[in-house]
Amino acid sequence: METIVWIVHALACLGVIGLVLLQHGKGADMGAAFGSGASGSLFGVTGSTNFLSRATAILVAVFFTTSLTLAYMSSHRTKASSVMDAHKTVLVPAADANKAATPAPAAPAKSQEVPK
Repeated sequence: METIVWIVHALACLGVIGLVLLQHGKGADMGAAFGSGASGSLFGVTGSTNFLSRATAILVAVFFTTSLTLAYMSSHRTKASSVMDAHKTVLVPAADANKAATPAPAAPAKSQEVPK
C-alpha cells in the first residue's frame, strides 16, 4: 500500500512541476497582444489558463493528500524504525566467552600400523 502511495506522490510531484513550468507569467499576456504567437495556442487565449490552473490545483491537492498519508503511515509503523533495531546484538556471558576463546585440546594422533 505504501509503495502505491509513493508512486502516486512522485507522479503528482512531477505533474505539478510540469504544469507550473507550462504556465505563463503575469507579463506574458502583454506579449500575446503584440503577436508573439501565444494567442494561437491549442486552447485559445483564455482556455489554456483555466485548464492549466485547474489541473495544477487538482495535482497540488493530490500531492498534499499523499504527503499527509505518507506522514501518517510513517508515524504508525510497527516495524523496526532503524537498521540498528532490526539487528540486535546477542551478548555472550563472560563464562561462555572464556570457553569460546580457548581452543579445545587436540586429541593425540593414533599411530596406525601398516600390515606388511
